[in-house]
Amino acid sequence: MEQKKRAPEYQESQYLASSESNGTEPMTGAQASYLKTLADEVREPGAFQQGLSKREASRRISALMEKLRIGELPPHTD
Repeated sequence: MEQKKRAPEYQESQYLASSESNGTEPMTGAQASYLKTLADEVREPGAFQQGLSKREASRRISALMEKLRIGELPPHTD
């Protein structure tokens, strides 16, 4: 039985932008690290970029996490 790889189980709220934030502040170090990890996991290196805002990083993290949840991963070529 094949087992799906899953992203590390981080507390999502730590990486998602606060609703109180205006979203224009730069992403945090934790967001950058998690976004990079997720982008590597789903093999979408373009999803990670330096200089994103907290809001954009949060949006990308959510989208990548959803891809992992529903299994929209590209075929493995390794």
